[in-house]
Amino acid sequence: MLSISSRLFAGVLALAAVAPVEAADLRGPALPAAYAAPAQPLSIVSEVRIGGAVQDPGSAEHNTNNINGEILFAKPLVSLDPFWQAFVPRPTVGGSYNFGGRTSYAYIGATWSVDLFPQTLGNRVFLEGFFGAGAHNGHTGPKSTTPFGFNSLGCNPLFREAAALGFRLTEHWSIMATVEHMSNAGLCVNNRGLTNFGGKLGYTF
Repeated sequence: MLSISSRLFAGVLALAAVAPVEAADLRGPALPAAYAAPAQPLSIVSEVRIGGAVQDPGSAEHNTNNINGEILFAKPLVSLDPFWQAFVPRPTVGGSYNFGGRTSYAYIGATWSVDLFPQTLGNRVFLEGFFGAGAHNGHTGPKSTTPFGFNSLGCNPLFREAAALGFRLTEHWSIMATVEHMSNAGLCVNNRGLTNFGGKLGYTF
């Protein structure tokens, strides 16, 4: 017959064996990991670009060429969903200098980028749109006083819209065919505007 001390010892061992199982049952199933947004890039600059364009071939400023530089900053928000991420633009600043002494300008705004057929084309081909404002050194006075070789732009600053079709050569380098338009949207009497066609080379950090 077991002594009282032996019975107590056996009881303690039984409790020790059962306790972990009961504790595990009380904890329930493991909770899913907390949501974590994608890491922000280390640099606030997303991409730099340089390119050139022909100045409004159908206007008074035809037969002149521009050099263009552009800085695109990192997106202020990031999302795990690529569909919603495409709606978040990159803040953009840039400028264009005309070698023929015609209208040059600087601009600020936002650039939206979306990959075309990413599954088929391997995230190499992309389409972009830009919207913002540009300040220029062109003619803003009455059309009758517009100097020879200049467009009558009416206002300063102007609205600027642009589009690009691009191809990623590598992880960092890309090339783009571009078109851009600047005008005052009818807010001034004169609204000839500028429409330039060109190309750019971009480096993504």
